[in-house]
Amino acid sequence: MVQSRQRQQNIEVQVGDRFPLTIRRLGVNGQGIGYFKHKVCFVPGALPHEVVVAEVTRVHPRFLEAKIHRLRKTSRDRVEPRDSYADVAGGFELERLAYPAQLQFKRQVVLDSLEKFKPYGYRNYDVRPTIAAPHEYGYRNKASFQVRMIDGHVAAGLYKANSHDLVDIQECAVQMPNTMKVIRTVVQAIEALQIPVYDEERNSGIIKTLVVRESAATGEVQLTLITNTSKLPHKRQLLEAIQEQLPKVVSVMQNVNPGDTPLIWGEQMIHLAGQEYITESLMGLDFRLSARSFLQLNPEQTETLYEEAAKALELSPDDTLIDAYAGIGTIGLSLANRVKEVWGMETIPEAVADAKQNANLNGITNAHYEVGSAEDVIPQWRKEGHHFDALVVDPPRTGLDNDLIEQIIKERPAKFAYVSCNMASLARNLGRLTSVYHVDYIQPVDMMPQTTRCEAVVKLSIRK
Repeated sequence: MVQSRQRQQNIEVQVGDRFPLTIRRLGVNGQGIGYFKHKVCFVPGALPHEVVVAEVTRVHPRFLEAKIHRLRKTSRDRVEPRDSYADVAGGFELERLAYPAQLQFKRQVVLDSLEKFKPYGYRNYDVRPTIAAPHEYGYRNKASFQVRMIDGHVAAGLYKANSHDLVDIQECAVQMPNTMKVIRTVVQAIEALQIPVYDEERNSGIIKTLVVRESAATGEVQLTLITNTSKLPHKRQLLEAIQEQLPKVVSVMQNVNPGDTPLIWGEQMIHLAGQEYITESLMGLDFRLSARSFLQLNPEQTETLYEEAAKALELSPDDTLIDAYAGIGTIGLSLANRVKEVWGMETIPEAVADAKQNANLNGITNAHYEVGSAEDVIPQWRKEGHHFDALVVDPPRTGLDNDLIEQIIKERPAKFAYVSCNMASLARNLGRLTSVYHVDYIQPVDMMPQTTRCEAVVKLSIRK
C-alpha cells in the first residue's frame, strides 16, 4: 500500500498536462486547491466545489501550479468580476467570489492560522463572523502603480502574479475614482512630454512609480512621482499640465529611489508643488497625511476597525493607554477623549512629527509621542514613574517584535487589544502571549473586499 502511494506521488507530470480536478478549498492567497495523485495543485481563479479541467503551468517537487482550461462544474458563489484583469494582476484575487463567501473565507483564514500555530486553547477561541465593508468597490484611497513602456507607449499598473510583467490598468473598480483619473492623466502627460520612464533591464530612465492618495473627507489628492534620479526633465511643463487638468491635486511630491530595488520608496523627498500634505478625517478628527504617512486603504472601514479596538479595550476615563506602533497617531488620537492619557511611540521620526502635529491640529493635549521602539521606550517610561492600564498594538505584517512580546508579558497591562493585518503572524504571536493572556475573542474586519487581505481585532485579558 505504501509503495503504491509512493508510485502515485512519483508519477511524471509535465507542463501542459491536463486533468479533471475537484477544488476542495481556497489557499491563503485565494487560489483554488485540489489534489492530483495525492499532490497539491494550486489553481488561481478556481473556487471551492468546482470541478475544472486543470492545465499544469509549473511543476514543483511537492506541488503543482495550474490554470483553468475549462470549467466542468461551476460554484454557486462564482460571480462575474468588474475588472477584466482580475485573474492576471495581483490585488483582485477574490473578485470572482460572491461577497458573502469572501467574508466566510476571511474568517476561515483566521481559523487556519490558529490551527497551524496552535496557541494555547485555540480550539475554543470565539472567532466571530467577519464584519463586512459598507462598499465592496470604490473604497481604496491609494494607488501605487509602476510605470514602464509597453509597445512604445507609457503604461502604469500592477505586475502579474510572481513576475515583473506589467499589466497596464486603465480602470480599477476597487479604487476611488479620482485616484485612477489622476494616474491616467499623468501617464498621458508623461508620454506627451516624452519624459523617460524606468527600464529595469538597463537600470535607466526616470519615472518608476506613481503614488496617488485621495482624501475621502476633503476630496484632496496627493501625487508622488517616484524617480530613479533627482533629475526630472520637463518638470515645469508637467506641473503646469497637472495644475490645469487636475484641480483636485493639491500636493505634488517627488521621491528619489535610485537603482533596481524591490522597495517602492527612497530616502530623498522633494516638494514640487502645492501643499506637502492632504487632510483626511477619521472618528471626527482631522489627520494631515504626508506622502509616506501610513493610513489604512479603506477610510470608511477604518472607523469600524478602530471602534472594534475601542470595544475590545473597554476603556475608562482614568485609564492611561499605550499606543505601540503608533504611526501618525490615528488609533491613539481617536481614543484620546476616552482616557486620561495616551502614550505612543514609533520608530519613524517623520511619523512621530505627524502624530504630534495631528494632536495639535485637533486640540488634543493628553497625547504624548516619542521616537523609538516600544520595547525600549516602555521600560524608560516606567523608570520615569508612568503607569499604564491599557495597550493597543497595530504592528506591520511581520507581527510583534520578540522583545516587545517579552515586555508585554513582563508589564501585563490589564486591557489589551491586538489589531492585526496578518493572521499568520497574529497566531504565532498568540502562541507566546497566551502564556499569560486569555483570548476573549477575535473579530475579523474586511478592510479590502475583492482581495485576500483581512484585519482582525483580538481582545485579550490576563489569565486568572
